[in-house]
Amino acid sequence: MAERKFGDPVGNWTPPERPGPERIDGSYVRLERFQPARHAEALHAANMMDDGIWGYLPYGPFADRDAYRAWADGVAAGSDPLFYAIIDTATGRAGGVASFLRIDPKAGSIEVGHINLAPVLQKSRAATEAIYLFIRWAFEAGYRRFEWKCDALNLPSRRAAERYGLSYEGVFRQATVVKGRNRDTAWFAAIDKEWPALRNAFETWLAPGNFDGTGQQRQSLADLTRPILVTRDPALQG
Repeated sequence: MAERKFGDPVGNWTPPERPGPERIDGSYVRLERFQPARHAEALHAANMMDDGIWGYLPYGPFADRDAYRAWADGVAAGSDPLFYAIIDTATGRAGGVASFLRIDPKAGSIEVGHINLAPVLQKSRAATEAIYLFIRWAFEAGYRRFEWKCDALNLPSRRAAERYGLSYEGVFRQATVVKGRNRDTAWFAAIDKEWPALRNAFETWLAPGNFDGTGQQRQSLADLTRPILVTRDPALQG
């Protein structure tokens, strides 16, 4: 009979707590538990700059402030996904939301998703640090696996996942239906043994000394995280 193989034993590991801190602080941004009474008005105003931000999400755009507030009240009441408002510390205003979801302490797995950044936050140090804060909290809490998933046609999201040092793991075909359209889902992830190198890459990139007097980066995050990737996304090559 052929020898059967099994996974390595997982020793000295205890399932982590579920996420729930009221606030997670960084240098450029902080995450605050999503409170519609506190955050919804500013977020709705910021989101009005570009309806395109809702294209790959299963909800939105919203007709008016009341419609957005109704959606916000609904998602803020849940615990999975667990939503956070992203606050730019330079302005003190909310410029986006994201959430922990598919939270599975028993498996040690957690995902970041429902990422929606208004134009004022896109392509900023604050936006990058927001994702870093989600990753940092998860691995420091004891999770073994941090996931990112997106519509396979959403190349900017796939590019962002790779830039953040999350390895490509494939595409689930016909994974779901979103707004009446088929969605194939691309999967990315990092695991706990990669966290020390990821942390160093993010902290190197986020350091003030990595930016010149005009705000231009000296080292790119993609260059810093590329050696950590186990597999790269074939859709981004060429």
